Amino acid sequence: MIEIIPSILTDNADELRDLISRCEGVVDRISIDIIDGKFANNKTVDPSILEEIETNLKIDYQLMVIEPINWIERCLRGQADTIIGHVERMEDQDDFVESVLGEGVYVGLGLDLPTPISQINSSIFGKLDTVLLMSVPAGFGGQDFDRKVLDKIKKLDEIRSESDFSFKIQDDGGVSLETVDEAHFFGVDEVSIGRRIFKGDLKQNLEKFQHAAHNLKFP
Repeated sequence: MIEIIPSILTDNADELRDLISRCEGVVDRISIDIIDGKFANNKTVDPSILEEIETNLKIDYQLMVIEPINWIERCLRGQADTIIGHVERMEDQDDFVESVLGEGVYVGLGLDLPTPISQINSSIFGKLDTVLLMSVPAGFGGQDFDRKVLDKIKKLDEIRSESDFSFKIQDDGGVSLETVDEAHFFGVDEVSIGRRIFKGDLKQNLEKFQHAAHNLKFP
């Protein structure tokens, strides 16, 4: 079964609390996008704000920031279960991955839409829990799914299969009821979905995406 993960991108602490509250008892995990205003022309809440919020949810942080290693401590204070750092502004992938693993939480690397799979050091795949592929340009919600990501998903799935790696492939950005099945067919295990998953009844929307992901349109 593909996992549908509600994703939150906001600069408003009250909205963050409200969306987290809506997820309680409906899902096991959420993803929170962290943008520093430098990686992209957008800025979100700081992860350490989650230190003040009571929740039983597992929290993934996607760090679209300069030097994600410098944000690990804030994510830990924010109850991180998984920390995913984008490679584009990361000086040393090994240092980041080892630092996250050393804190006893799960680790992932993220790639923006134009960034090739080859940007990830091949020696590091065996240490990763997640590889996240953007299917829109990183930094903003509400964009349309770009099918160019499908070739990257397929290639990443081949790398995983050929070397018997166990990392999960996550797709983030613009995934709709019309595209989730195709992403799943090419190898995606997890899909991060933002605003559209919260429009209306969250539980019903999750069920709709699960059904669409397994409706066997592909191949």
